Amino acid sequence: MGDGDRQDAEFAGKVALVTGGARGVGRETVALLSARGARVVAVDLRPETEDLPKEFPGVLAVTGDVTREETAVGAVRKAVDAFGRLDILVNNAGRTVNKPVTDTTAEDWDAVMAVNARGSFFFAREAFGAMRAGGGGAIVSTGSYAGTVGLPEGAAYSASKGALAQLTKVLAVEGGPLGIRANLVAAGVIESDFLDTFRSDSRAYLASLADAQPLGRVAQPAEIAEVLCFLASPRSSFVTGAVVAADGGFTAL
Repeated sequence: MGDGDRQDAEFAGKVALVTGGARGVGRETVALLSARGARVVAVDLRPETEDLPKEFPGVLAVTGDVTREETAVGAVRKAVDAFGRLDILVNNAGRTVNKPVTDTTAEDWDAVMAVNARGSFFFAREAFGAMRAGGGGAIVSTGSYAGTVGLPEGAAYSASKGALAQLTKVLAVEGGPLGIRANLVAAGVIESDFLDTFRSDSRAYLASLADAQPLGRVAQPAEIAEVLCFLASPRSSFVTGAVVAADGGFTAL
């Protein structure tokens, strides 16, 4: 069996849960996990979440708000009830706001923290419990280079991704003796609709950021999904507590 064959089946028998699974990086992650043998529960607030089972075999859809504790509890329970276990959590749901510090309101701060930090915590906590009962697993989160460097107009977003990075390290320390690994992908700028809700010039803004990366371009969602899947796979079995940069070299500058 060649390397490609092993990769194609590397998640056979595994059960994964992906938040923010309807679009962008989350959708690509659902697609990769499913194609490589996993049974997947995809969670997203968007109604198109319900279309995922029609496109990808072995996928169950949960339409819900990740900021609500009961969404995390229910999604993990659905995975365990349907498939008997939970092996992988991909904490991918995210939100941003781009404003100077002095223009950032309490509502802005709370909205970003609720998704990126609070929601990720709920899902990690519930998944951790299920993985402990099942003898181990992998928790992988979509972070950002904004969690390690200071970016203008990014107070709430940077703080939330920094919190997620620290949560990841705690999960790794507590989870190590239980066979639970936790890692974070510090993603760079991604070609997606993530900024469309917050910037009317989002397409031009993304294009302007390409030159800031040593690779001279922004990432495609599938490129980040590949790193997430690597960290969820047995190929990264000795990696835990890591913040893995996938930012086109931006933080190497």
